[in-house]
Amino acid sequence: MVKKQKYIFVTGGVLSGVGKGITAASIGAVLKAKGSVVSVQKCDPYLNVDAGLLNPAEHGECFVTKDGAETDLDLGHYERFLDIELTQKSATLAGRLLSQLIDDERAGKFGGKTVQLVPHLTRAIQDAIEEASIGSEIHIVEIGGTVGDYEGLSFVEAIREFAGRVGRENCLYVHVVYVPFIGTSKEFKTKPAQNALNDLRGFGIVPDYVVVRTDDPAPESVARKIALFGGVNERAVILLPNADTVYEVPLTIAKSGINDLLTKFTGNETSPNLSAWTKIVSQHAAKPADKVRIGLVAKYMDNEDTYISVLEALKSAAWEENVDLTIGWIDASTAQEADFTDYDGLVVPGGFGARGIEGKIAAAHYALTHNVPYLGICLGLQVAVIAAARIGGLKQANSTEFEPHAKQNVVYIMDGQAGKESTGGTLRLGNYEAILTLGSKVATLYGQQTATERHRHRYEVNQSFMHEITAGGLAISGTSPDGTLVEYIEAPASDYFVATQAHPEFRSRPTRPHPLFVGLIRASKIVIPVLQRDESLVHF
Repeated sequence: MVKKQKYIFVTGGVLSGVGKGITAASIGAVLKAKGSVVSVQKCDPYLNVDAGLLNPAEHGECFVTKDGAETDLDLGHYERFLDIELTQKSATLAGRLLSQLIDDERAGKFGGKTVQLVPHLTRAIQDAIEEASIGSEIHIVEIGGTVGDYEGLSFVEAIREFAGRVGRENCLYVHVVYVPFIGTSKEFKTKPAQNALNDLRGFGIVPDYVVVRTDDPAPESVARKIALFGGVNERAVILLPNADTVYEVPLTIAKSGINDLLTKFTGNETSPNLSAWTKIVSQHAAKPADKVRIGLVAKYMDNEDTYISVLEALKSAAWEENVDLTIGWIDASTAQEADFTDYDGLVVPGGFGARGIEGKIAAAHYALTHNVPYLGICLGLQVAVIAAARIGGLKQANSTEFEPHAKQNVVYIMDGQAGKESTGGTLRLGNYEAILTLGSKVATLYGQQTATERHRHRYEVNQSFMHEITAGGLAISGTSPDGTLVEYIEAPASDYFVATQAHPEFRSRPTRPHPLFVGLIRASKIVIPVLQRDESLVHF
């Protein structure tokens, strides 16, 4: 008998950012640990076509898939928790679906019928979900936003109708709610969560289980009250307080009554093998003797999610190297040499625009001239090239991204990209292969002479200035297969100065950290005295 495809829908109530993405990823991790083949998808009600032009300071990082989709950061959580590589099909935005519907209407494909949100948009949503599920046994779908938002009503209606399309027995609905603690009265208030559940039921969906997010551990009476007023079994309510690390959540789900529901729903009675997650949590809790301080030279200072994949890659590398990691945020807009002296290593991540560029160049210059371990990512490679060129004699070296008429344009726009600077979906995106120089540090780190990484950029190194760049201390250690694009550079005289045009953080995993990050942590590893507490430091 052929197994029926199973679908798990994760919605949220009370407020956004409640943890739907981590919940969806953790459910997937438990199911994968049971041996199931799992796929996952994020459906966002935004009218954007993709996440490429969204402000990272507001929405967090733009995660890039192997096939070049610019997506919500939750896809990064999915990939890290499930250790899979997702594609464009895993990111569905209302803007793309509506754009396609309008194109189809203009092409006469509806035969003169009135095109409406129901059934046309809801059917398009369902088609996207079914297409994304192909090849898996269980497909997990996170619905972005909060139930009740005007913009998300079509998605909620679509997943309600979906049960009729594939059978209610093949759909599992999970609702994530938030219960605040009121300090003045010293009690948890469940009324917002009750209202959120009523909203969902009002749209025709009765959840199979409810995840209750709290800042601190809540008493079981909270679960009982939500079960009573929400119309769900008490065993189907899981209390999920803030954890020391998000990688605890799969363990929490596996220990809860939800695991029994997942077993019954999927028919897979295999006990989940969560030894990898237990090891991660143990590594996180450990206090190694070796300490490392990494400075993150950032331009978006208000939202850690802007660099979430970089932060997770650093943590994973630190666990691998058994070091106690502290990350300090350095504001690129004001950074000077004195801001870098307290750190054992520096990371300059990707970004766009001129703000903070001189601070990032200063970081690269400091690392290059003081033999401080350095990892440059995308823009981090470009500012390293500018710093080296200035050391090598080109005092006005710059990128045409920041100085359009620069004569010493050691970084310039790629062929075919001029005029597209403010347009979406036109960058060099997704997986590209690089040929690594034999004997180089990057070739040693990768353990091979080729590397395939994800990209998101429009500018490249101008190789006509390689004489001055080399004089400044850098060497090319990896290029595109045809040799036209610089993919990796390093400083042969430094212990660890490596930069890549790619985004290696997107392929790092908590169980399999990326070698470039491991190399940085290893080179930065020294025994140092405990620092005085500094609020700019984030301890892991």
